Amino acid sequence: MWDKPDLLNTIASLLFAAAFLMVAYGVVHFVVRLPAFPLREVQINGELAHVTLEEIEGIVKRELKGNFFTLDMNAARAGFEALPWVRKSNVRRRWPDQLEVEFEEHVPLARWGAVALVNTYGEVFTAAYDGAPANREQWPLFIGPEGSAKEIAIQYRHFQRSFAAIGQVPVQVQVSPRRAWQIRLDSGLVIELGRERLEPRLERFIAVFERTIGRLQRKLDYVDLRYPNGFAVRIPELGPRDQPRNIGRNTKRG
Repeated sequence: MWDKPDLLNTIASLLFAAAFLMVAYGVVHFVVRLPAFPLREVQINGELAHVTLEEIEGIVKRELKGNFFTLDMNAARAGFEALPWVRKSNVRRRWPDQLEVEFEEHVPLARWGAVALVNTYGEVFTAAYDGAPANREQWPLFIGPEGSAKEIAIQYRHFQRSFAAIGQVPVQVQVSPRRAWQIRLDSGLVIELGRERLEPRLERFIAVFERTIGRLQRKLDYVDLRYPNGFAVRIPELGPRDQPRNIGRNTKRG
């Protein structure tokens, strides 16, 4: 090998380049950690409805460690997303000393039980609401087994559209552990849908509402749609013997 000067020169050049890169990396690694590159500003983009500046400042003080180059972006993003009303955050550097943060807040769709909320994606989250407690009632109430919030949210939108045709608004949707569905309307009427054929049952009820129970001129508190070709109603002002048993042709409940 010693009699091949070209090969020796090539090896020497490679060793020199490798040494240069190692030195350069060490220098850069040292320089970027100097206090000459501090983060001086955190810019928040977009309007915030629920996240407060005090909460953001708390995350900045606790989670943003290092300078412009050494800041752990994943840790910063996770810190912001730990805030109760933040669904997602986008964090990026802007030279020379700025960090830009953009939030996607949860948009509440409903209450989940007594302690949590459901956003428009059907995701459950826990956050304090800064309005009066009564203002929470503006959102419908979802009740169901763990993991059912997204399915309830999807069905709720269908229920909204369906009941709007008769001037009613669903204010509570409940799913039992056996997957039986029940709806409470703003009028106080409870609709029992059962476990299967939810949409056909509801469509049938809406289609005949105006020419059946819509003409009764009495307050109803319960309608059972779990019949193949009809439904049963309960009128609180009537005695048990006076209650209409079934509106339809088939009284066998399914």
